[in-house]
Amino acid sequence: MGGRAARRAQERAERRQRQVASAPRRPQISVPASAAEGARRGSLLKPRWATDIISELRKVTWPTRQDTASLTLVVVVVSLLFGAVLGASDIGFSWLIEHTILR
Repeated sequence: MGGRAARRAQERAERRQRQVASAPRRPQISVPASAAEGARRGSLLKPRWATDIISELRKVTWPTRQDTASLTLVVVVVSLLFGAVLGASDIGFSWLIEHTILR
């Protein structure tokens, strides 16, 4: 009996090792203790949430002036097209209602 139990225990240990080896590893981030403590505490004039917002905004990739202008033009054109389609359908439905139901 001792041999069978030992084989099973060894097989379980090997399975666990294969699962651990095949699992994706997360990158380890090391932060100095002094930096971690300073980032966690906020002051009265600069609360922690404000410093978090500022640090996240620094990570943002802002669009260029040309990208902003071209995307704004796309939004205006699409809005005008949708407005025209909705306006035309409104006029069409009102004409249909006036000539069918209200007569």
